Amino acid sequence: MQHLLFAVNGTLMRGLELNPNLLAVNATFVRKAKTAPVYRLWSINDKHPAMLRVASGGNAIALEIWQIPPNGLVQVLLQEPPGLCIGKVVLEDSSEVLGVLGEPILCENQREITSWGGWRNYIANKGDLS
Repeated sequence: MQHLLFAVNGTLMRGLELNPNLLAVNATFVRKAKTAPVYRLWSINDKHPAMLRVASGGNAIALEIWQIPPNGLVQVLLQEPPGLCIGKVVLEDSSEVLGVLGEPILCENQREITSWGGWRNYIANKGDLS
């Protein structure tokens, strides 16, 4: 069965907390990428991000593209934090891949971090926040 391209924007990225979930299903890193500038990003209690596609006020968000077997995608999704889901993500070159998104309710009363451009940049600099 053919592998799928899968975009991750948070703790599934290389070297982060949930990356072993991708490795356990034999997913392989393909490349770094960015979304089209139509997404907003929130920190969910500083544990993981949630990304939403928006009609306005969006930004390009840094992510990683992985190749994953279809049955591995199901296993990874079942291990994701509550409120995260799989949907189509538009990349900066206008192509679409499956990727991790957040449910809108998950972002309510959370810190918006869109201006940081991605989860890695946010976690690297969050100590600088006032």
